[in-house]
Parts: sequence; C-alpha cells; structure tokens
Amino acid sequence: METRKEDRVRLGLQGRVAVVTGGEGGIGRAFVQRCISEEAIPVIWDIGGTQHFGDRVRSIACNVSDPDSVSNAARETLEHYGRVDILVNAAGITGPSLPVADYPLDAWEKVFAVNMTGAFLCTKALLDSMKDQRYGRIVNVASVAGKEGNPNQSAYSASKAALIAFTKSLGKELVDFGVLANCVAPTIIKTELLEQIGQAQLDAMLDKIPLGRAGMPEEAAAAIAWLASDECSFSTGAVFDLSGGRATY
Repeated sequence: METRKEDRVRLGLQGRVAVVTGGEGGIGRAFVQRCISEEAIPVIWDIGGTQHFGDRVRSIACNVSDPDSVSNAARETLEHYGRVDILVNAAGITGPSLPVADYPLDAWEKVFAVNMTGAFLCTKALLDSMKDQRYGRIVNVASVAGKEGNPNQSAYSASKAALIAFTKSLGKELVDFGVLANCVAPTIIKTELLEQIGQAQLDAMLDKIPLGRAGMPEEAAAAIAWLASDECSFSTGAVFDLSGGRATY
C-alpha cells in the first residue's frame, strides 16, 4: 500500500521553525548554519546581538536568564511565525576555573542562571504552543562535565548535570503531547567558549579524549539536527555523547 504524503516522515529540518538560544556563537551558530543549509527557519535568541547572519536570519535580543526578556522573545517569535517546532537551548557560559573553596557565590549563581535557569525559562515559554500543536523537538546542550565533573569547574559541571536531569524529567512529562526532549553532552568543542578556560585546564581536558582532538561545531550541529528532526521519533529524555570516546556510558 502506498504511503500517503501526509504520513511520510519529514527528513531533515526543512520548513521547521527553530529557536536557537546562544545562536550567534559556538555550537548554536553551527546549528543555525545547518538550519539554513536544510531550508529550515532559524530564529536566534541571543544576548550578544552580533548578528553573524545579517538579514538571512531573524535575531532577537534575549537574556535567557531574565524571565521578562524570554517572555518578550517568545511572544515576538510566536506572533511572527505562528509556531515554534524546535527549541535548541545552546546558550551557556563556563564561569571561572577555580577550586570550590575559592569560587565566588555571584559567579556560581550566574553560571546556573544562564546554563540551567535559562534553559528552563526558554522551554517553559514555548512549551504550551508545542503541546497545543502536538509536535515539538527540544534539544539541550549539556556537557560531558555534567556526567563526570571537571575539577575547578564545579559550577559549570553542576549546572550541566542539572540540565541533564531536567531533560530526563522533561522527556518523560511530554510523552503524551508529541514533544520529544533530549540533550547532547559534548566534550571540548572548538568554539570561542574555550577562551573562558585556562590553558592548563584545557590541556588536561584534551588529554582525556581518546580521539586526541577537540570536536568541531559542525559535528555537534549534525547530532543536534538529527535530534531536532522527525527521524528522531523513539528517543526522549536521553543523553547523546559527543566526547571523542571519553564518555562511553
């Protein structure tokens, strides 16, 4: 029997509206580029306002740790496009590299505000619309640090561990609404975020990667693209490693 056109799985991201937080840099920017190449409709929520993509992509100034800023971005996006199919929470900061005994409370709170609370706020702002349309793909960018813990990066590691647990809870909550939530856990990816890490810390992290190199943003974007597509249909609440063999569990 011939498969009806409306029953076919949509391959790739074509035509999907995808909100990408932190989309002006790093893994977020690589995924935006992937969206462009697959004829999706990326919408960047980013505090930086760099606008690498010019007029090709709608970019909305958004501080993901500020509830009002997120609400405004969500309202503008939904009013303009009528829907959001994909949310990629890629905004993140590393914070200082310091032992716990020396870690400032304000720095700790800032890391959690961006990495964890930001993902929570952005997800919450778009969740009702995804549930109403009974379709959505949410991909959170966590880290292998959230699974293993990096010395002198307690706030970053703890915030990414929280993001992993958040994803697991979220995925189980949404099984009846056609919305899937997963996360990726990269090790070192060659982005500007590495500038926030001291060389000694960076060298120690590279030494743990069996493939002997950092990952590329495009490699991370490829994994996210599958998780954001219709082809990902039986995975939710899951963690997908991008660790060059460092984490195999």
